Amino acid sequence: MTETAIKALCKQHATPFYVLEEDKVKERVAFLRSHLPKDVALCYAVKANTFLIPALMTQVERLEICSPGELAICRRVGAPMAQYVVSGVHKEAGVIEDLVKEGVETGTPAGLYTVESKTQLALLQQAAEKYHTVLPVLLRLTSGNQFGLDESDVEAIVAERKNRPSLSIRGIQYFSGTQKTSLKRLKRELDRLDDFLERLKDTYGYEAEELEFGPGLPVTYFAGDTFEEEPFLQGFSELLENLRFSGAITLELGRSMAASCGQYVTKVVDVKQNRGESYAIVDGGMHQIVYFGQSLAMKQPGIHLYSEHEAEGDHKWNICGSLCTANDMLVKQMPLPNLHVGDVLAFQKTGAYCLTEGIALFLSRDIPKVLWVPSNGPVTILRHAIQTEAMNTPMIKEEKGE
Repeated sequence: MTETAIKALCKQHATPFYVLEEDKVKERVAFLRSHLPKDVALCYAVKANTFLIPALMTQVERLEICSPGELAICRRVGAPMAQYVVSGVHKEAGVIEDLVKEGVETGTPAGLYTVESKTQLALLQQAAEKYHTVLPVLLRLTSGNQFGLDESDVEAIVAERKNRPSLSIRGIQYFSGTQKTSLKRLKRELDRLDDFLERLKDTYGYEAEELEFGPGLPVTYFAGDTFEEEPFLQGFSELLENLRFSGAITLELGRSMAASCGQYVTKVVDVKQNRGESYAIVDGGMHQIVYFGQSLAMKQPGIHLYSEHEAEGDHKWNICGSLCTANDMLVKQMPLPNLHVGDVLAFQKTGAYCLTEGIALFLSRDIPKVLWVPSNGPVTILRHAIQTEAMNTPMIKEEKGE
């Protein structure tokens, strides 16, 4: 957006606020498609930014959902159930059963379910058998943490697949982290998957139909970051094209799709000098802006300054939020001209996670209730649980004017 446009928004809306640009997120998806193999499908991890679901559900093949709240948001905005990849380490039995039942009754089932444990396998099998249907599943292979299944567990499930006719094992899902800038690392991961899928074929006669892979494509957030994306994507595409695996490939992305479309706009409300250092207090804070790997504000993100004053001097500013904690430091020693009360700072590339990772709203799970245990008498409720999906759902068109 132009400086004029940002200033106009600041006159119409109180800061802080986020600005998300539909054209930018669509341009980003188009860029990725143009630099990846043509037959590769894209899955958007909605946890990166649920407000982008309406724009992205027409641009990608799948939407990854990791909680009941995200599921509710996708339903509210009309995302087709056929696009759902129902994922997450904690799948609630009631939610899964209701979703399977709805799919059978309406004839529009969810697209895929992931299996992250033997418990989830049994849960999905039970729901499928109860409603006399077959659920398509991906077995998530662990990368060495709490997510997914060990190789031996995947092999055991594949070996016994004929004993579970209610589950259709479509293939493998694998995700090992984010902000990967090493093609060598991606090659090691893809080689491992290629070998594993080959072993499943040779040992158990199982040929996977598809591989869903999270490459963790990086976003350059900070000054000094050096990363040439186009040759990186070219190299990554070559790795995909050289796989022995011949089934369908879906890339699960979140940050890489969403980051560049957003700005976080906050206003300077106070300036001061403390022990020789310059401090600017803004009306936002650390609870509203999350950069991966910011290292306690020591790295410097892209910031645009909009001021009614002429640029004077070259200072190093500590930019702090309005929370009463010393941790509320957004940037340390940021080179900027002399700041004034009323100046506007627009933090760039805040389209991913900032809106929902602050952090009670992350994954749109409920904020827990608060209980009180008195010295005498029964336990009482001080605060009921608060559902957060409404806070993370874009308003429908009729409400936008309110």
